[in-house]
Amino acid sequence: MARGIGRGMAGVAVVAALVLAFKLLPVNTWLLTLVERIRDTGMVGSVLYVVLYVVATVLVLPASVLTLGAGFAYGPVHGSLLVVVASNLGALAAFLLGRTALREQVSRRLAGQPRFSAVDAAVAAQGFKVVLLLRLSPLFPFNLLNYALGLTRVRPRDYVLATFLGMLPGTVLYVYLGSLVTSLAQLSRGERPDAGLSGQLLFWGGLLATVLVTVYVTRLARRALDATLKETPT
Repeated sequence: MARGIGRGMAGVAVVAALVLAFKLLPVNTWLLTLVERIRDTGMVGSVLYVVLYVVATVLVLPASVLTLGAGFAYGPVHGSLLVVVASNLGALAAFLLGRTALREQVSRRLAGQPRFSAVDAAVAAQGFKVVLLLRLSPLFPFNLLNYALGLTRVRPRDYVLATFLGMLPGTVLYVYLGSLVTSLAQLSRGERPDAGLSGQLLFWGGLLATVLVTVYVTRLARRALDATLKETPT
């Protein structure tokens, strides 16, 4: 008993230390530098990127910088494909951990969020639909949602398919934004590329179209999700 508690406390301490390090150290810059270095290593680099993304997702670290980095390093098409693979693998790994080894820890974390009980009831009734809407318009942050859904009664098949479809709009948006910058320093500072008139028109036109589509889909999803949660008895 004491040994189990000790291991649990050690695990929590390790995760807390990693999160603290992420907040205090220039981890974003390190991650972007790593992405830049592996982009010319072919298949090996792609595999390393996927592994890095999965680890960041499981450790509940913000992966948006890696998504932007994929667009910068690999372009909008290849970058989107990589992020789709990596983010879905990471989401599945966290989901399985939330359903098994980390179930008690996740339950304690969500104990103070009463709306999760409504989500749990809605997922039990309409698993695929609710998970899809949550991915399009999340009530919880992406990484926490991965673990939270592990506590629900959603079938793994529905979780995987709904997660894949629901994360596509956001993935394309972030990868596209990352593909528009021309240097690592520019990406780290969040600057847009310097181009001529035609380049600026292409930049703003493409950005506006991508954002409008994403916002529109998100608003529709939020309304549908709210309606579903209200209709489902807890």
